[in-house]
Amino acid sequence: MKSKKIHDRYATIAMTILFIILAIMIILPIYALFIASFKPGGDLLQYGLNLNLNLERWSLDNYILLFAGKHEYWLWFLNSIILTVISVLSTLAVSAFVGYGFAAYSFKGQNVMFVIVLIILSIPLEVVMLPLYKQMSTWGLMDNYLSVILPFMANASTIFFFRQYLLGIPKSLLEAGRIDGATEYGIFFRLVVPIMKPAFAAMAILNGMSAWNNYLWPLLVIRSSSKYTLTLGLNTLINPYGDNYSLLIVGSFFSIIPIFILFVCFQKYFIEGMTAGAVKG
Repeated sequence: MKSKKIHDRYATIAMTILFIILAIMIILPIYALFIASFKPGGDLLQYGLNLNLNLERWSLDNYILLFAGKHEYWLWFLNSIILTVISVLSTLAVSAFVGYGFAAYSFKGQNVMFVIVLIILSIPLEVVMLPLYKQMSTWGLMDNYLSVILPFMANASTIFFFRQYLLGIPKSLLEAGRIDGATEYGIFFRLVVPIMKPAFAAMAILNGMSAWNNYLWPLLVIRSSSKYTLTLGLNTLINPYGDNYSLLIVGSFFSIIPIFILFVCFQKYFIEGMTAGAVKG
């Protein structure tokens, strides 16, 4: 018994040290970016990102440029907000229906279709990028936000998570709803959706991060600068004909804030949802 307590104590210490190291690895780049946002843009080109404070070089010029300068940063920011919100809501809605169908019903070909979902999980975007591009072009959706949203509405990883989460719902709850005269849609929206709030929060954060940071696919299908997302717009600040490191640095720092706010707002539900989804099914 004593040896077990000693073992658990060492394991706890080891895990604490590991998480401290991981936290430092995550915080340091953000800290370096924050410091760089107060320095002239040329410092990034000359010295790169570093942890040197050098308060003599600090100024608010980058922030003045961000809020008062003539550029399209806030248009890109708004485009990213709109696209992320629509992408997350549509993905959660479609994936929740599909995941519920896999968990609550038995139908012909169910196992085959679920295996297909698992196979899709293992296929990287680069493999299907060309056929997806051709499909969007055939449908006339190039340079349209629909081409960014449609291919990923039925997200395989989100479907898998919802299915595993919903397997823990007692079938008797659904049968009780049917006995009370509720329709299948009524059962889903009145009984299942309230139970899925932690799962929705967890997937909202993960899909929100993915949509906000998405770069490669929008780069292929979005062509107008007025429709650029933040990731595309920031990339255009550096080109062979000039650069704008001052706006790039402070703009990159501000691009972190929406995801940070999203995580802080849903942190409680995120942890609950991820934990429940890991053990159910």
